[in-house]
Amino acid sequence: MRVLVADDERLLADTVAEGLRRLSMAVDVCYDGDAAHERMSVVRYDVAVLDRDMPGRTGDDLCRWTATENGATRVLLLTAAAGLRDRVEGLGLGADDYLAKPFAFAELAARIQALGRRAVPAVPPILEHRGVVLDEARHVVTRDGSVVALTPKEFAVLQVLMRARGQVVSAEELLERAWDEHVDPFTNVVRVVMMTLRRKLGDPPVIETLPRVGYRLCG
Repeated sequence: MRVLVADDERLLADTVAEGLRRLSMAVDVCYDGDAAHERMSVVRYDVAVLDRDMPGRTGDDLCRWTATENGATRVLLLTAAAGLRDRVEGLGLGADDYLAKPFAFAELAARIQALGRRAVPAVPPILEHRGVVLDEARHVVTRDGSVVALTPKEFAVLQVLMRARGQVVSAEELLERAWDEHVDPFTNVVRVVMMTLRRKLGDPPVIETLPRVGYRLCG
């Protein structure tokens, strides 16, 4: 899942991003609304976590823009205003969810995961294929009932492939969906992670390589 966290409270934004990365999300961070708008104009985010009161374009401005120009991205608004009227106003702007500060990280992460599943078509919280079960909420993968210990990136790559439901996913798309903006596009990191992921998942193989095309789940 590719997530944008935009908040002018730098420590909060960085702390949230680090926690989400431990849950295998690819997270970009910015600290003002203009930078957030620039990122969202060029990157396809699954979820954008936006502070309502950022300098530059506010979270409200970005929420309105997203609702009309970038509807595939789900928006979660953060704000210090916790009243009913504020929540109703935020949702009325086109936000998909609304969370008041201060908040528990576990709740924020759960809300982001839920928004990420609200794709078209919708993605179930538990993905299964050939004995492999990926539980997004618990961040656990099993095969034939046994836990498979994956790194955050291995989990993210498997998640992208299982969400694709047998469709081919290119290496470029894996870089976009499972890594953040700092990844080197010419790196062989996808091939390396795929190699270790296949080894951990064991036999019979779960992932198929289509040379010069990409990867998909075995039929």
